[in-house]
Amino acid sequence: MIKINTLRALKECGVVAVVRGNSKEVGVEISKACVKGGVKALEVAYTNKFANDIIKELCEIYEGQDDVVIGAGTVLDAETARAAMLAGAKYIVSPAFDLETAKICNRYKVPYLPGIMTINEIITAHEAGVDFVKLFPGSAFGQGYVKAIKGPLPYANIMVTGGVNIDNIDSWIKAGVDAVGIGGELNKLGEEGKFEEITAVCEQYMAKLNEARGCSYESCWFWRNNA
Repeated sequence: MIKINTLRALKECGVVAVVRGNSKEVGVEISKACVKGGVKALEVAYTNKFANDIIKELCEIYEGQDDVVIGAGTVLDAETARAAMLAGAKYIVSPAFDLETAKICNRYKVPYLPGIMTINEIITAHEAGVDFVKLFPGSAFGQGYVKAIKGPLPYANIMVTGGVNIDNIDSWIKAGVDAVGIGGELNKLGEEGKFEEITAVCEQYMAKLNEARGCSYESCWFWRNNA
């Protein structure tokens, strides 16, 4: 049931903040600024050597707030995935599919979102128990590719990362993605200590997301049957 709730929360939020930073303090502050701006799905990347500590602290800060979903990103192997789970991560994201990571996530009923580029990779991931895939990098494909995927695989849950910005998030949503990942501009602002600006940027993303969903989301048969 926890796994289902996590997947539902990711869909409902629709925007996932990829949190990097070069220190624990910056990573935590970026995350807090995102949540304040309405982006409540956080993907703490393991490019930050303090990722475990960041996840633990965020879990303590947002304990009892079920709408805040804390996960781990840039997870390259099963060992890192398990460490992230023990720190409190509710979902695992990787840049590419890894079977051993899929196995350990299935073992502990934790959603696994591997990066994919082809329909064959999506099918392979599905066969390994993956419920949500990450189209990465989105900039290499464009919105038309999502529609092409949804043709033969209408049940595929897709998050796109890389190439998403405030000007095209609505196009991605209308193309059929279930969530988008953003991070570049947020982390740049975080390193500059501009946390209030991060909150403002997140508010803009959520406004554009809700606007896009207002004209296409309710009529999307996939969401109606899986929300």
